[in-house]
Amino acid sequence: MKVPNRTMHLDALVFDAFGTLFDVRSVDGRCEAFWPGKGTELSALWRTTQLEYSWLRSLMQRYVDFETVTREALGAACAALGLACDDARVAALLQAYRELAPFPEVARVLGRLEGRRRAILSNGSPAMLQAVVRHAAIGPHIDKILSVDSVRIYKPDPRVYQLAVDALEIPRDRIGFVSSNFWDVSGAKAFGFRVFWVNRSGRPADALGVAPDRTLDNLERIFEHIDGAMPEIM
Repeated sequence: MKVPNRTMHLDALVFDAFGTLFDVRSVDGRCEAFWPGKGTELSALWRTTQLEYSWLRSLMQRYVDFETVTREALGAACAALGLACDDARVAALLQAYRELAPFPEVARVLGRLEGRRRAILSNGSPAMLQAVVRHAAIGPHIDKILSVDSVRIYKPDPRVYQLAVDALEIPRDRIGFVSSNFWDVSGAKAFGFRVFWVNRSGRPADALGVAPDRTLDNLERIFEHIDGAMPEIM
C-alpha cells in the first residue's frame, strides 16, 4: 500500500544560494565570450574547484572569504585548461557572480511563502550575497541573509547550520532547508533540519549515509510537501 505523502509544518524555510536560488551556469555565456569553445568547460571546472577549495580551506583551518576562494578557483581552472586570464577578465567574471540569474520560479516561490520566515544560508560572502539578491530583486522576500563569514568555516560544517537556528530562534526540526547540492543536503540533514533536495537534473544521490526528506525537480514542488502555503496568484 502506498504511504500518503504527509505535509510538514515548518516555521521557516532556509535556502542555499548558489545553484539553488541562483543559476551558477549563467556565467557560461561570459566565459564563452572570453574563450570561445572553452567557456562551458571552464565554467564547470571553476565551480568544481571553487567547492573543493572551500572544503580544503575548512579542513586546513585557513579561512578566506568566498569571493577570494572564487577568484583563486578561477585562476586555477584557467591554468588547468591553458587559458590566459588577465585582471580585466577576472574582474568581469567576479562581477558576473554578483549578477547570477535566479531560476525562473524563485521570486514566485518566495512570494508564496509569505507568513513563514525565509532566509538564505550560504557560503557566499556578505557582499556577494547582498549583490546577487539585489540584482535578482528578491530582497523583499528574504528575512535574513546568513553567511559563513560570521563563523569562518564553510558548509557542511554544523556550525554553519546553527547560524540559522540562532538567527531565526526556531528549533532545527521546525526549519526546512532547501538546496540543490547533495553535499549540502547531507550536512543539513545530519544537523537535524527537515531537508528538501532540488534535483533539477535528475542525478543520483551521493552515498553519504543520509537522505533528504523530499526530492523536488524544481522549487515550486515544495508546496506539495508543506502545509499552509499561500495560493498561487494567477
